[in-house]
Amino acid sequence: VQLVESGGGSVQTGASLRLSCAASGRAISTYNIGWFRQRPGKGYEFVAAISSIGASTKYEDSVKGRFTTSRDNAKNTAFLQMNSLKPEDTGVYYCAVIDGLMSTRWLEYDYWGQGTQVTVTS
Repeated sequence: VQLVESGGGSVQTGASLRLSCAASGRAISTYNIGWFRQRPGKGYEFVAAISSIGASTKYEDSVKGRFTTSRDNAKNTAFLQMNSLKPEDTGVYYCAVIDGLMSTRWLEYDYWGQGTQVTVTS
C-alpha cells in the first residue's frame, strides 16, 4: 500500500486545514487508518484513528472537538479535518495503515505516507 498525504500548509491560529491521505496499490477498505504527527524535537504522536468502515474513531485528548477523521473507501482516501488550529499543532502529519486492530501505537502500523507539514503561527 502506498500512501500520500496532502493538504498541509502554513496558517494562523484558529484556522482550519483538511489533510488527505490517498492510497494506491491496494484497497484500504479493510484496514484501520491512523493519523500521527511529529512535532519539532519529538517522536511520533497519535492524533486520530478510524476503523475500516468508519464506524469507530479515536482521538488524542488535545485534539478532541477540534479534529475529525473520516474516510471515503470508494476513493481509497482518508481525511483529517483540523479546526481551531493552535501553534502546538505544528508538525509533520502522517497517515498510516494497520493490518490489525485500530491502535494508538505507531509501532503497530504497517504502511506510512511521507508526511505533510502543518505550521500554525500565532
